[in-house]
Amino acid sequence: MRRTLIAGILLMTGAMTSAVRAGEPVLLHSAGSLRAALTEVAEAFTAQTAVGVKPVFGASGLLKDRIAGGERAEVFASADLGNPQALAKAGLSGPVVLFARNELCAFARPEIALTPETLLERMLDSGIKLGTSTPKADPSGDYAFQVFARAEAVRPGARAALEAKALQLTGSASSTPAPDGANVYGHKLAKGEADIFLAYCTNATPIAKEQPGLKLVRLPPSLAVGADYGLTVMTGASPNAWRFAMFILSRDGQAILARHGFAAPTLPRDGG
Repeated sequence: MRRTLIAGILLMTGAMTSAVRAGEPVLLHSAGSLRAALTEVAEAFTAQTAVGVKPVFGASGLLKDRIAGGERAEVFASADLGNPQALAKAGLSGPVVLFARNELCAFARPEIALTPETLLERMLDSGIKLGTSTPKADPSGDYAFQVFARAEAVRPGARAALEAKALQLTGSASSTPAPDGANVYGHKLAKGEADIFLAYCTNATPIAKEQPGLKLVRLPPSLAVGADYGLTVMTGASPNAWRFAMFILSRDGQAILARHGFAAPTLPRDGG
């Protein structure tokens, strides 16, 4: 009788816990470069399912460290594959799925004469302040340093020179943030902290709205670097977290990412 009672209490407690968790918002940790896109994805998901999403945006490397350190999370959308793979390897999350692609562009102040053909020369110019994000803390910084590595094949000595002069202005825990709602790269350029900034091409729309005088230059093929974004669901996450992850990968979620300038790998090629 006592065992039956205990078993009944445990079943009821489990059911109550599941019901409570079912009503809780999904805990999303996401790369800052996805803020606009995944905010819209979350709104669409909530509209369809009545399940809320509570996002935390930041540099992917810093978010990974927070999750690994015990911060509660359910879905991790990173601007690279390495950070979520580190969580999966540690047994803290499930498999990592490629869900979006981006690439680096150069953004420059209006007075800087810049073309894809002259980009490397201008970045090496001692009079030019070259901005990047912070490697390891933020994948954007790692991708920028990959550009520097590719520059070595074009001009010997370029890698060391660029790494030495790069101003790591964003992405670290100690970086000075932009005002609320402002694009951090456009803000840094407008303030004159950098003359050229290597950042994701998806920043083009917000920068154009906030700082219309700034210009975007595509990297030439010899320097071009792409960014693969990885998605993972944490071990022990709620069923709704899995639903949200699948929604990101769904046609609706991928279409929203595409509207924000990301390459969305799961969208049908022919629209069918």
